[in-house]
Amino acid sequence: MGRGRVLNVKSEIGKLKTVLLHRPGKEIENLTPDLLPTLLFDDIPYLEVAQKEHDAFAQTLRDCGVEVLYLEDLVAEAIKSENVKKQFISQFIDEAGVKSEGVKEVLTEYLEEFDIKTMVDKVMAGIRKKEVANYKSVSLSEMVNESYPFICDPMPNLYFTRDPFATIGHGITLNHMRTITRNRETIFAQYIFKYHPKFKDADLPFWFNRDESTSLEGGDELVLNEKTIAFGISQRTDPVSIEKVARRIFASDTSFEIILAFHIPPSRAFMHLDTVFTQVDYDKFTVYPGIEGPLTVYAITSDKSSSNGLKVVKEKRTLKSILEKYLGREVTLLKCGGGDPIDSAREQWNDGSNTLAVAPGEVIVYSRNSVTNKILKDHGISLHIIPSSELSRGRGGPRCMSMPLVREDLR
Repeated sequence: MGRGRVLNVKSEIGKLKTVLLHRPGKEIENLTPDLLPTLLFDDIPYLEVAQKEHDAFAQTLRDCGVEVLYLEDLVAEAIKSENVKKQFISQFIDEAGVKSEGVKEVLTEYLEEFDIKTMVDKVMAGIRKKEVANYKSVSLSEMVNESYPFICDPMPNLYFTRDPFATIGHGITLNHMRTITRNRETIFAQYIFKYHPKFKDADLPFWFNRDESTSLEGGDELVLNEKTIAFGISQRTDPVSIEKVARRIFASDTSFEIILAFHIPPSRAFMHLDTVFTQVDYDKFTVYPGIEGPLTVYAITSDKSSSNGLKVVKEKRTLKSILEKYLGREVTLLKCGGGDPIDSAREQWNDGSNTLAVAPGEVIVYSRNSVTNKILKDHGISLHIIPSSELSRGRGGPRCMSMPLVREDLR
């Protein structure tokens, strides 16, 4: 059942036991209209309300018997050692793009003044130039960019914990994100898995690492069952990354036998596979009508006689046909917005297809997607409905905001 392991995820719907969240913090209040494109936001959430909504999400999980861990707490616990803290600060400053040695020195002194938890919150929130008393524009590049308000940019996407790393089986993909803005987020998971007492001695396999040259993001990784994993070839995930993960998984002692790579449109609306497609029960999936297909899907299996260790078969099928073939059961696709062109487009924008299963047939959804929610109910799915007016402005739903660490294996 996965008991006794610090990580265990062999399905999308097995009873959720432990999950990682990040409560939105001051990084949201460091968003400005001019920074929205760079920081991958379409709007600015109202932090006070977003935090209340996120607290309701966390409490809903606890009420379902789920252990809720917070990213910011685990990071603080991982870097308690003075040496590790210094290493973390130095790496953070480098990855924030600070070039001037003088600024690095001043910034290091500034961060070392805080207690560990406050320092972690601070690096997540971003550091404004006016906060650092000894900061001065001395180099040419700093003078040219004198009007830019930050020494280190905020990380407002952190509350989408699904993407920087992903749990597959008893291991993880520690991801290399597509954008510089989000790739900095993966530093937190690096320190958690290397230094946190809960994980450092667990001998966890890394199916992918953040120093890879190609991109992979957790929203494109879905564990359908103990034998089958789905990946999205998307705006954020490269096919080469999927092959790297496949080789490592097939070369280790896991139950996984096949990887399905779904080629989805490279657009903001189809950002990740889980924005258009999630599993809610053994035989039921939410789906945005635009991805029903026919789709191009690549079925990847191990082939030791091949030069790259893999056999890849290209198929052109509907989503329903692909799922039924590889899961070995009849499936029902529940269309976001009921398939209506207006309702589907609106609720897809607000992540109507992005659900988080806490058990088979039991999912957490956003309140604002009323059309899709009714369809789920009508098909016997039990719903936990959470408020979503501000959280949804970041363009991610309950699955995006959560990283399962432990699920019970399906019977």
